[in-house]
Amino acid sequence: MKSRFRVGLLGEVLTMAVGTLVTNKLRSALTVLGVVIGVTSIVGMTSLIRGFADQFEKLIRTMGSDTVYAAKFSISSFASGRDFWEVMRRPDLTEEDAAAIRLGAPSARMVGLQLGGGPGSRPQQLAYRGTSTRQMEILGVSANFPDTNFIELDNGRFFNEYEVQRRRNVVVLGAAPAETLFPAVDPIGKRIRIGADLFTVVGVLGKRPGFLGNPDEFAVIPHTTHDKLYDPPRIGGIRSRFLVIAVVPYEGVPRDRLLNEVEQVLRSRHRLKVDQENDFDLLTSDVLMKIFDQFTQAVALALIVISSIALMVGGIGVMAIMTISVTERTREIGIRKALGAKRREILWQFLLEAVFLTSIGGLLGIALGSAIGWIVHLLTEFPVSLPWWSFAIGIGFSAAVGIFFGMWPAYKAARLDPIEALRYE
Repeated sequence: MKSRFRVGLLGEVLTMAVGTLVTNKLRSALTVLGVVIGVTSIVGMTSLIRGFADQFEKLIRTMGSDTVYAAKFSISSFASGRDFWEVMRRPDLTEEDAAAIRLGAPSARMVGLQLGGGPGSRPQQLAYRGTSTRQMEILGVSANFPDTNFIELDNGRFFNEYEVQRRRNVVVLGAAPAETLFPAVDPIGKRIRIGADLFTVVGVLGKRPGFLGNPDEFAVIPHTTHDKLYDPPRIGGIRSRFLVIAVVPYEGVPRDRLLNEVEQVLRSRHRLKVDQENDFDLLTSDVLMKIFDQFTQAVALALIVISSIALMVGGIGVMAIMTISVTERTREIGIRKALGAKRREILWQFLLEAVFLTSIGGLLGIALGSAIGWIVHLLTEFPVSLPWWSFAIGIGFSAAVGIFFGMWPAYKAARLDPIEALRYE
């Protein structure tokens, strides 16, 4: 019986709180504005960060968890704070380095090459019978590119070692240029133009996961052909031939062993002394994930700061408005107390008004944040993810703001003397 009474009392208090807020629509809307902005930033940014993270993890999985990549420089150099021009002055990796790894690293099952795609690269336009693509990367790769990069062929074949040695003008298209140039025609055997040069299409690669732009907007040609047609780009007076070496270990070989073998081969090739740092980067999926985690932590920290400021502003607004509301309704509080209302009932009424107000702001913020995430996704194809916990955090934060900032006005209302309150004009 007592519990039913409490439920009924809570329902009555909640009804009164809602009625008060509905009566003062403009005031309520202005009060929750800060909460809406804070929760919108939480949900909107979380949806983009989580979408980015999910796609990045998919991309890392396609690289192979044990594959080691060697390059003149990579994102790890800049993440560690190295100067751009310092790393640009490093020696270029070469085909001879790859051959030395193939011979000097017993754990290496496959060694592949990728040329181009680095700083200063020159994207090219692909064309076939009046239809052309946008500018996209043309990569020079070795014949084992699909195996070292774990990419499947969707149609045709990949070029072979003989075509690589003879510098043939053969091309394997990514999924995007294949769909653009050959929407209803088999592309195999067709001759297309890449820039000013003619190439024969021998295959089409399957679609790849990506997190920025369209990851399938590229085409691959033999690295020897790439060398023949395109000069290395010059950046700030420094000519840089950006070659990446991918090394895949035998099954069951620990990745650290392969990493050490590749490092020793390249250090020996570059004649580095024991006390000298590597003049190249070695990259693995773990290194990439560590760098990515650092990036997302920095973004999350900035998000917390921005959201906290907005929620603080919203909370101060709630406190101010609720204090004004208590002053305006002083006589009403006196009448209620004179009729037998207890302090906790008055406290609950004003506290629930504040929580209900900020919770409405939280729901609006969730809706706006989700809409922003999807609009960005539709306009830019940026990946988006809306985990349930981001909604829970939004509602939780907004309700917490209502409790924290609404407590003082509610306590002030509950402590009013009924006689003084009845005399208030």
